[in-house]
Amino acid sequence: MAVLEKGNKKLLNAWAFYDWANSVYTLTIASSIFPIFYSALFLKTTSQVKTVFAFGIEFKSTALITFVTAFTFLVVAFTSPILSGIADYVGNKKNFLKFFCYVGSAGCIGLYWFDITPDKIHLSLLFYFMGLIGYWGSLVFYNSYLPDIAFPEQQDSISAKGFSMGYLGSVLLLVLNLLMVMFPHWFGFDISISNTILESGSESEINEALKTAKDKASFEAMKIAFITVGVWWALFSQYSFYYLPKGVSSGHKVTKAVIFNGLKELQQVWKQLKQNLRLKRYLYAFFVFSMAVQTIMLVAVYFGEEEISWGGESEKTMGLIVSVLVIQLVAILGAFLTSKASSKFGNIKTLIAVNFIWMALCFYAYMMKTPMQFYIAAGFVGMVMGGVQSLARSTYSKFLPETEDTTSYFSFYDVAEKIGIVIGMVIFAFIDQITGSMRNGILFLFVFFLAGIILLFRVPKK
Repeated sequence: MAVLEKGNKKLLNAWAFYDWANSVYTLTIASSIFPIFYSALFLKTTSQVKTVFAFGIEFKSTALITFVTAFTFLVVAFTSPILSGIADYVGNKKNFLKFFCYVGSAGCIGLYWFDITPDKIHLSLLFYFMGLIGYWGSLVFYNSYLPDIAFPEQQDSISAKGFSMGYLGSVLLLVLNLLMVMFPHWFGFDISISNTILESGSESEINEALKTAKDKASFEAMKIAFITVGVWWALFSQYSFYYLPKGVSSGHKVTKAVIFNGLKELQQVWKQLKQNLRLKRYLYAFFVFSMAVQTIMLVAVYFGEEEISWGGESEKTMGLIVSVLVIQLVAILGAFLTSKASSKFGNIKTLIAVNFIWMALCFYAYMMKTPMQFYIAAGFVGMVMGGVQSLARSTYSKFLPETEDTTSYFSFYDVAEKIGIVIGMVIFAFIDQITGSMRNGILFLFVFFLAGIILLFRVPKK
């Protein structure tokens, strides 16, 4: 196959198509199906607090998965600048992208065998770790392709196209998975009950048996959903892999100096930040409020599953997935409105206002108990989620000094964001573990938004 030139339409579409392939992980597994499935594993427990024994410690169920998520982001934060530096130096970017894609895909498929029994929990958590690190690890190399395949005037539009394709693909698969879970008999899952109950059981006994059979079939459908995500991710990535360039082979060997070059670049950026008061103070503020934003986004479904009174398992499953879709839909509107507000009032003032809304949401979340209250919270989270992410990155970009080395600056930004996620998740998990309630963890996060607001006020106008 002839190598496509930079800016070629087919090459740009192939790059954007990887968003279609990998976005199913975040929506179907990270944000909806897996948290519901994970909770379902603890339904048989008689204890009010769901616990699991792992690594020699008894964890609260939600605290364990939060700690593992935090550890994964810690690994990504420290390895991504090293791996991207090696890929750029040696010239095998596509191989790294493939590696993380297949690791993530295998992790998703492996979740089919996820179990919380002592002899299986560690392998199960390894599969969860593989899916998470595969997704975030592949993004490092996927994003770095953009300046290689698109000219500056093409980058905004093709990046937006990738986002749109990712959203469309992930919603399509989520809807299919939702139908599988809610109506398992449509897809051939067995919901039959014994003839004995049918012939001699009372109406209530028959209804209870049917409900139990359907719940069992829905649980199996969730496990199949994990396989569909892994297959979708690996299969549709092939189109991107076929057209994306391998990278210019340099013939260089990986040495100790190359391995630590990425970390040295981050150290240089930190030294330069000390000479740029506005950028440094903004980065402090971003680090603090992003810590809370990302934590809420990662634990939202677990919170809804544990703290909201849904009535029944089917109502809970439907309600949580609908909430995720609400967040996704409203986030697009939120990003648009935030962009309009920033053009009128300025980036910093808009970010301060958004952080006030997040702070109010922490108090609201602490008190909410009903599904309707959770839907309202989901709507507001979606509104400020899309806005704060897009505006935070664009503000950082505007504050950058005149430099050609924007890659190092954004690598520093990404590492700061991920370390913030680690700290936020660990604090949240610790509070959840020692108090036995996720509500206390959510309430505590308002401190980070308050600190973020104070730090944003200290950012110089010039």
